[in-house]
Amino acid sequence: MKDSERDICEQYCIHPQIIERLKTAILDDSIVLDMAEMFKILGDSTRIRILHALSQQELCVCDIAETLGMNQSAVSHQLRTLRGARLVKYRKEGKEAWYSLDDDHVISLMCQGLEHISHKR
Repeated sequence: MKDSERDICEQYCIHPQIIERLKTAILDDSIVLDMAEMFKILGDSTRIRILHALSQQELCVCDIAETLGMNQSAVSHQLRTLRGARLVKYRKEGKEAWYSLDDDHVISLMCQGLEHISHKR
């Protein structure tokens, strides 16, 4: 048997009770699209580095740029994307912009991702 044939059913057999239960629990299309967009945003290594830095503490844009070896403009661009996805928030203090993770859900996403990646290493 070929590898490509091992991961499919050898005979077509549906399970109506399972299908009916799943159909009642299926996610709304708008939620699916929002989740896909969020994971797309999280699929960028620079954004992951920024989120990880912010999971340690609130940081100003200058500190993020210096920590990651990037210029402020590039960091600011990434922060706008993260802010648009409600993953980070900011506050102004004089002329400084201080960023932090939007809420505990973002910390959970980061922790779950790290745990998932690390548990098989």
